[in-house]
Amino acid sequence: MKRIVIAGLILSIILTGTVFAETEPVLNISAPSAILIEAGSGQVLFEKNSHDRRPPASVTKIMTMLLTIEAIDSGQIALDDMVRCSEYAASMGGSQVYLEPNEEMSVRDMLKAVAVASGNDAAVALSEHIAGSPEGFVAMMNERAAALGMEDTHFVNCNGLDDPQHLTSAYDIALMSRELVKHPLIFEFTGIWMDSLRDGAFGLVNTNKLIRFYEGANGLKTGSTSVAKYCLSASAVRNGMNLIAVIMGADSSKDRFGDATRLLDYGFANFAIADSLLSPEELLDVLVTKGTASQVSTGTQEGFHVLVSKSKLGAIEKKITLPESVTAPVHTGDKLGSVEFMIDGQPIGGTDIIAKEDVSKVSPFGMFGKLTKQLLFGSQNRYIPPTGQ
Repeated sequence: MKRIVIAGLILSIILTGTVFAETEPVLNISAPSAILIEAGSGQVLFEKNSHDRRPPASVTKIMTMLLTIEAIDSGQIALDDMVRCSEYAASMGGSQVYLEPNEEMSVRDMLKAVAVASGNDAAVALSEHIAGSPEGFVAMMNERAAALGMEDTHFVNCNGLDDPQHLTSAYDIALMSRELVKHPLIFEFTGIWMDSLRDGAFGLVNTNKLIRFYEGANGLKTGSTSVAKYCLSASAVRNGMNLIAVIMGADSSKDRFGDATRLLDYGFANFAIADSLLSPEELLDVLVTKGTASQVSTGTQEGFHVLVSKSKLGAIEKKITLPESVTAPVHTGDKLGSVEFMIDGQPIGGTDIIAKEDVSKVSPFGMFGKLTKQLLFGSQNRYIPPTGQ
């Protein structure tokens, strides 16, 4: 079932889908369809007709790049593999890097041609290299879209050339964009402003002008045709927060970049990632019985963060639950307790408190020696239990 999003809500506190609404943002978005999400949580911060099905033009290539990066990560292909351009790939019109039939480029250069210059010919060449045929690759695209929950999407090609059946939505573009930014390798390509191919003989300038002119911009893809008009999926990172703004159907290139800038500015001005909600003093060591050490240090799960309205950063309350002791063995990553975060008594989420190190179980002989030492010299470690913050 599609997620229901109320247009224009400011989201005061967000974690794992929890939303506190206040007022509607005043945003002049000229494009007929748009969305802004925070990539870490996938939370929607603003939307305008985000499920309208529209032609995406070359923003389609986000899925092409995603499947390419996933093929690299899985070991199916490598960046230095050579890709041969077929007669069909060389015949593509629109944006291209003018590949000749049987010309070869590395996967790295083909991906650069797609990400920076929006090469339709390079996209098809990659699709044939990965799937054996453009048709096979399109089937992979639609299968991956279904897995990501892209219910508004049907792909017909890998480059976004106009076709009445080739449709998606701003919401679905945000979904596949969010999946793409999980692969840091892609920013080595989408973050390029100027580069070249063929040993410097063919210059490239990124079609995404935000890469040069917007602080923190690192991708992702532009697209435009006479039918689709001007489209964009723009990614930017500031202070550890990755926002993705999607624009579809803008009247001009200037309008799409202006709309994306307004969305990103709104997000960065009003929200922040609170990823240090627990101080080291609050993460107390836990006593370990029958262990080779008398206590174990604690931490929170990696990657945990809370997206919050900047106006509420100082209002977050927390409730920490930790046992007075655990029994060895303890392994790194074992859940020892939990922390719950609240605003005005309303839960906004939480995370597990885990062991940061291993503590082995002491042997019977070791236990005897440990008891003897404690009887003779007393305990060297004093455990202070949690105070129930």
